[in-house]
Amino acid sequence: MWSFAGSLQPVPVASRLDLVAGPVAAAIARVADPSAVGVAEIDAGLADTAAFCAHYGVAAEDSANCVVVKGKRGGEVRFAACMVLATTRADVNGIVRKRLDVRSASFAPMDEAVALTGMEYGGITPIGLPEGWPILVDAAVAASPGVVIGAGVRGAKLFLPGPGLASLPGAEVIEGLGR
Repeated sequence: MWSFAGSLQPVPVASRLDLVAGPVAAAIARVADPSAVGVAEIDAGLADTAAFCAHYGVAAEDSANCVVVKGKRGGEVRFAACMVLATTRADVNGIVRKRLDVRSASFAPMDEAVALTGMEYGGITPIGLPEGWPILVDAAVAASPGVVIGAGVRGAKLFLPGPGLASLPGAEVIEGLGR
């Protein structure tokens, strides 16, 4: 089922909720098909994408990164999560800024992203984000038969089909988000 997992042996996430952050565990039930989501424990020191892919034999094009973006307009702060393949970068100053309708957008500071999500930096994932945050999913991620994403902690990864990300509450598929 999770043939893109490299040397890892994922198990259904529902059987190992102890491997994910609290907000992720609480949100798993809202995933369209929770049985399609796997989880595997990893070395937390290898959570960063390049190190993870090299060590566990996962192709970078099978990994998707979640970046938290912050923008302001008229004193109002707006956040979004962007899901892009690890081989690309999110178009924060173009597509994301326009979608959030803000004057400027940038990556949210680490401390703020961690505090707002209840997840560890380097493990932030779109499953379990604060309600109302848009989840902007690059079309290439949504079309992927399977992607590896964070589990809300650095010591685990989630495995699921791209369409599963596109079906999350608040998700929007955007062509060209990843460049």
